[in-house]
Amino acid sequence: MKSWKSKVWAVMLSAVFPLGLVYWQTSLFTCLLLGVWVAAVLAFSFVYNRRQYEEELRIQENTLQQAANRTLNHHRHDWMNDLQVLYGYIQLGKPDKSVQCVERIKERIALDSRIAKLGVPSLVFYLQSFRTFRSSLELDIQVEEGLQLEDKLSPEAGAELTSVVMQTVRAYQYSGITQHGDTRKLELSFSQEGRDILISFKGEGEQDNPELLQGQIYNIVQGKIMKAEQVQPAKGNVELRLPLEM
Repeated sequence: MKSWKSKVWAVMLSAVFPLGLVYWQTSLFTCLLLGVWVAAVLAFSFVYNRRQYEEELRIQENTLQQAANRTLNHHRHDWMNDLQVLYGYIQLGKPDKSVQCVERIKERIALDSRIAKLGVPSLVFYLQSFRTFRSSLELDIQVEEGLQLEDKLSPEAGAELTSVVMQTVRAYQYSGITQHGDTRKLELSFSQEGRDILISFKGEGEQDNPELLQGQIYNIVQGKIMKAEQVQPAKGNVELRLPLEM
């Protein structure tokens, strides 16, 4: 990005040459030269910037498509595993185990449905795709039945909510006591209390430095529409309260 911006600036600065000619010897020719030069510079800058903008959009679209494909493949792999386990129980004539397997599948379908109904596209995509990334943190997501945010939050508030959730999860991901190669769990729940949306973060085990984690989270929400509240300081558990009167 710095490279193409440098080129644009270099072309724009080239207008100093005809400007210097006008300053040194003002004439019809030098004025015409300056006008043509400036017009050419502006045309080049417009076309070049547009092409670079389109290229960046193409790269972003390609990245998004790759992330979507990775998420779909991951979910497909999970469904295939569940179906193979269920098929195995049926073949072995274990109806109790088959019923339990079906119940687990139903719970996962219901959770995916509740996540989708949150109605904030960026947040839904993040929650649905988190499992596809290699991480030392496992998210246990809970969404209150019937909770929908699509008509309750502006696009700007929805984008801010997604950003705060992502940053807070990242703060938990890089905090706490974990052996190399181990995976910790973080319970992330969404619910509504009156006119407020509560986003709860409950970490597994004791935090290595709960004060530092709390400070990071308070910095994340500083100046935002939501507020952070401590629940269990020793474990670093936090609730984010998002008012809907906006």
